[in-house]
Amino acid sequence: MEIIVFQIIILLFSVVIHEVSHGVVAEKLGDPTARLAGRLTLNPLKHLDPFGSVVLPFLLSLIPGGIVFGWAKPVPYNPYNLKNPEKGGALIAAAGPLSNIFLAIIFAIFYRILGLVSSPAPWLFTLSEFFSMLVLINVVLAIFNLVPIPPLDGSKVLFAILPASANRVKFALEQYGFVLVMIFIFFGFRFISPVILGIYRLLIGGI
Repeated sequence: MEIIVFQIIILLFSVVIHEVSHGVVAEKLGDPTARLAGRLTLNPLKHLDPFGSVVLPFLLSLIPGGIVFGWAKPVPYNPYNLKNPEKGGALIAAAGPLSNIFLAIIFAIFYRILGLVSSPAPWLFTLSEFFSMLVLINVVLAIFNLVPIPPLDGSKVLFAILPASANRVKFALEQYGFVLVMIFIFFGFRFISPVILGIYRLLIGGI
Protein backbone atom coordinates (compact mmCIF):
# COMPACT_ATOMS: atom_id res chain seq x y z
CA MET A 1 0.00 0.00 0.00
CA GLU A 2 2.84 2.40 0.85
CA ILE A 3 4.45 1.75 -2.54
CA ILE A 4 1.15 2.53 -4.28
CA VAL A 5 0.86 5.82 -2.38
CA PHE A 6 4.44 6.72 -3.35
CA GLN A 7 3.74 5.88 -6.98
CA ILE A 8 0.62 8.05 -7.08
CA ILE A 9 2.43 10.96 -5.40
CA ILE A 10 5.27 10.68 -7.94
CA LEU A 11 2.74 10.47 -10.76
CA LEU A 12 0.93 13.61 -9.60
CA PHE A 13 4.21 15.51 -9.30
CA SER A 14 5.28 14.37 -12.77
CA VAL A 15 2.00 15.13 -14.58
CA VAL A 16 1.89 18.60 -13.01
CA ILE A 17 5.38 19.36 -14.34
CA HIS A 18 4.26 17.92 -17.69
CA GLU A 19 1.23 20.20 -17.95
CA VAL A 20 2.98 23.31 -16.66
CA SER A 21 5.64 22.77 -19.33
CA HIS A 22 2.95 22.95 -22.00
CA GLY A 23 1.77 26.26 -20.58
CA VAL A 24 5.27 27.72 -20.24
CA VAL A 25 6.10 27.01 -23.89
CA ALA A 26 2.72 28.39 -24.99
CA GLU A 27 3.48 31.57 -23.02
CA LYS A 28 6.90 31.83 -24.69
CA LEU A 29 5.21 31.50 -28.09
CA GLY A 30 2.83 34.36 -27.33
CA ASP A 31 -0.25 32.62 -25.93
CA PRO A 32 -1.18 33.62 -22.34
CA THR A 33 -4.23 31.32 -22.14
CA ALA A 34 -2.69 28.91 -19.62
CA ARG A 35 -1.49 31.74 -17.38
CA LEU A 36 -4.85 33.50 -17.51
CA ALA A 37 -6.56 30.22 -16.63
CA GLY A 38 -4.33 29.86 -13.55
CA ARG A 39 -2.61 26.77 -14.91
CA LEU A 40 1.00 27.96 -14.68
CA THR A 41 1.19 26.69 -11.11
CA LEU A 42 2.63 23.64 -9.38
CA ASN A 43 -0.50 23.33 -7.25
CA PRO A 44 -1.77 19.83 -8.19
CA LEU A 45 -5.37 20.75 -7.38
CA LYS A 46 -5.38 23.02 -10.44
CA HIS A 47 -4.40 20.15 -12.73
CA LEU A 48 -6.13 17.02 -11.41
CA ASP A 49 -8.36 15.07 -13.76
CA PRO A 50 -10.76 12.85 -11.76
CA PHE A 51 -10.32 9.86 -14.05
CA GLY A 52 -6.77 10.27 -15.37
CA SER A 53 -5.19 11.43 -12.10
CA VAL A 54 -7.11 9.34 -9.58
CA VAL A 55 -9.31 6.52 -10.89
CA LEU A 56 -7.01 5.13 -13.60
CA PRO A 57 -3.80 5.14 -11.46
CA PHE A 58 -5.70 3.39 -8.67
CA LEU A 59 -7.07 0.73 -11.02
CA LEU A 60 -3.64 0.14 -12.56
CA SER A 61 -2.10 -0.18 -9.08
CA LEU A 62 -4.37 -3.18 -8.48
CA ILE A 63 -2.91 -5.06 -11.47
CA PRO A 64 0.04 -7.23 -10.36
CA GLY A 65 3.20 -6.00 -12.05
CA GLY A 66 1.34 -3.14 -13.66
CA ILE A 67 2.86 0.31 -14.17
CA VAL A 68 1.02 3.18 -12.56
CA PHE A 69 0.49 6.15 -14.87
CA GLY A 70 -2.20 8.62 -15.84
CA TRP A 71 -2.72 12.21 -16.91
CA ALA A 72 -3.88 15.61 -15.73
CA LYS A 73 -6.33 18.08 -17.24
CA PRO A 74 -4.85 19.39 -20.50
CA VAL A 75 -3.47 22.90 -20.25
CA PRO A 76 -5.51 25.11 -22.62
CA TYR A 77 -3.93 27.14 -25.38
CA ASN A 78 -5.34 29.27 -28.18
CA PRO A 79 -3.75 28.44 -31.55
CA TYR A 80 -4.88 31.81 -32.92
CA ASN A 81 -2.38 33.48 -30.58
CA LEU A 82 0.48 31.60 -32.24
CA LYS A 83 2.35 32.88 -35.29
CA ASN A 84 2.39 29.36 -36.75
CA PRO A 85 -0.49 27.38 -35.14
CA GLU A 86 0.58 23.95 -36.38
CA LYS A 87 4.28 24.29 -35.60
CA GLY A 88 3.55 26.09 -32.35
CA GLY A 89 1.02 23.46 -31.34
CA ALA A 90 3.59 20.73 -31.98
CA LEU A 91 6.20 22.54 -29.86
CA ILE A 92 3.71 23.02 -27.03
CA ALA A 93 2.75 19.35 -27.21
CA ALA A 94 6.36 18.15 -27.29
CA ALA A 95 7.21 20.19 -24.19
CA GLY A 96 5.30 17.80 -21.92
CA PRO A 97 7.10 14.56 -22.82
CA LEU A 98 10.44 16.40 -22.97
CA SER A 99 9.92 17.67 -19.42
CA ASN A 100 9.38 14.09 -18.27
CA ILE A 101 12.53 12.92 -20.05
CA PHE A 102 14.42 15.76 -18.36
CA LEU A 103 13.09 14.73 -14.93
CA ALA A 104 13.97 11.09 -15.64
CA ILE A 105 17.57 12.06 -16.52
CA ILE A 106 17.97 14.26 -13.42
CA PHE A 107 16.73 11.61 -11.01
CA ALA A 108 18.69 8.89 -12.81
CA ILE A 109 21.82 10.93 -12.04
CA PHE A 110 20.80 11.10 -8.37
CA TYR A 111 20.18 7.34 -8.43
CA ARG A 112 23.65 6.68 -9.85
CA ILE A 113 25.29 9.01 -7.32
CA LEU A 114 23.70 7.04 -4.48
CA GLY A 115 25.04 3.87 -6.10
CA LEU A 116 28.57 5.18 -5.58
CA VAL A 117 28.16 5.19 -1.79
CA SER A 118 30.25 2.28 -0.52
CA SER A 119 28.31 1.56 2.70
CA PRO A 120 24.90 3.19 2.31
CA ALA A 121 22.64 3.64 5.31
CA PRO A 122 19.24 1.86 5.17
CA TRP A 123 17.42 5.13 4.43
CA LEU A 124 19.60 5.59 1.36
CA PHE A 125 18.24 2.33 -0.06
CA THR A 126 14.73 3.76 0.31
CA LEU A 127 15.79 7.01 -1.34
CA SER A 128 17.41 5.06 -4.16
CA GLU A 129 14.18 3.13 -4.77
CA PHE A 130 12.29 6.43 -4.74
CA PHE A 131 14.59 7.90 -7.41
CA SER A 132 14.29 4.70 -9.46
CA MET A 133 10.49 4.96 -9.32
CA LEU A 134 10.67 8.62 -10.37
CA VAL A 135 12.76 7.66 -13.39
CA LEU A 136 10.43 4.86 -14.45
CA ILE A 137 7.18 6.82 -14.09
CA ASN A 138 8.56 9.79 -16.00
CA VAL A 139 9.81 7.56 -18.82
CA VAL A 140 6.35 5.96 -18.95
CA LEU A 141 4.67 9.37 -19.14
CA ALA A 142 7.02 10.57 -21.87
CA ILE A 143 6.69 7.53 -24.13
CA PHE A 144 2.96 7.05 -23.54
CA ASN A 145 2.21 10.69 -24.34
CA LEU A 146 4.16 10.42 -27.60
CA VAL A 147 1.70 7.83 -28.91
CA PRO A 148 -0.05 9.60 -31.84
CA ILE A 149 -3.63 9.23 -30.58
CA PRO A 150 -5.65 12.31 -29.56
CA PRO A 151 -5.65 13.84 -27.02
CA LEU A 152 -2.09 12.59 -26.37
CA ASP A 153 0.78 14.92 -27.26
CA GLY A 154 2.07 12.66 -30.00
CA SER A 155 -1.09 13.33 -32.04
CA LYS A 156 -0.39 17.08 -32.15
CA VAL A 157 3.16 16.44 -33.30
CA LEU A 158 1.82 14.05 -35.96
CA PHE A 159 -0.85 16.50 -37.13
CA ALA A 160 1.79 19.20 -37.57
CA ILE A 161 3.63 17.12 -40.17
CA LEU A 162 0.64 15.56 -41.94
CA PRO A 163 -0.48 17.25 -45.18
CA ALA A 164 -3.80 19.10 -45.37
CA SER A 165 -5.20 16.18 -47.37
CA ALA A 166 -5.10 14.09 -44.20
CA ASN A 167 -7.81 16.17 -42.48
CA ARG A 168 -10.22 13.23 -42.55
CA VAL A 169 -7.72 11.11 -40.67
CA LYS A 170 -7.27 13.90 -38.11
CA PHE A 171 -11.03 14.27 -37.68
CA ALA A 172 -11.57 10.52 -37.23
CA LEU A 173 -8.78 10.25 -34.67
CA GLU A 174 -10.05 13.26 -32.73
CA GLN A 175 -13.64 11.99 -32.78
CA TYR A 176 -12.77 8.57 -31.33
CA GLY A 177 -9.55 9.56 -29.56
CA PHE A 178 -10.56 8.82 -25.98
CA VAL A 179 -11.90 5.38 -26.87
CA LEU A 180 -8.73 4.61 -28.83
CA VAL A 181 -6.57 5.71 -25.90
CA MET A 182 -8.42 3.41 -23.51
CA ILE A 183 -8.10 0.50 -25.96
CA PHE A 184 -4.40 1.22 -26.28
CA ILE A 185 -3.89 1.34 -22.50
CA PHE A 186 -5.37 -2.10 -21.94
CA PHE A 187 -4.43 -3.88 -25.18
CA GLY A 188 -1.61 -1.99 -26.88
CA PHE A 189 0.59 -0.88 -24.00
CA ARG A 190 2.73 -3.99 -24.37
CA PHE A 191 4.01 -2.63 -27.69
CA ILE A 192 5.70 0.35 -26.04
CA SER A 193 6.75 -1.50 -22.86
CA PRO A 194 10.09 -2.68 -24.36
CA VAL A 195 10.94 0.92 -25.31
CA ILE A 196 10.03 2.14 -21.82
CA LEU A 197 12.05 -0.54 -20.06
CA GLY A 198 14.99 -0.08 -22.44
CA ILE A 199 15.21 3.67 -21.74
CA TYR A 200 14.72 3.10 -18.01
CA ARG A 201 17.53 0.56 -17.82
CA LEU A 202 19.78 2.78 -19.89
CA LEU A 203 19.22 5.72 -17.53
CA ILE A 204 19.73 3.91 -14.26
CA GLY A 205 22.72 1.89 -15.40
CA GLY A 206 21.47 -1.11 -17.34
CA ILE A 207 20.32 -3.20 -14.36
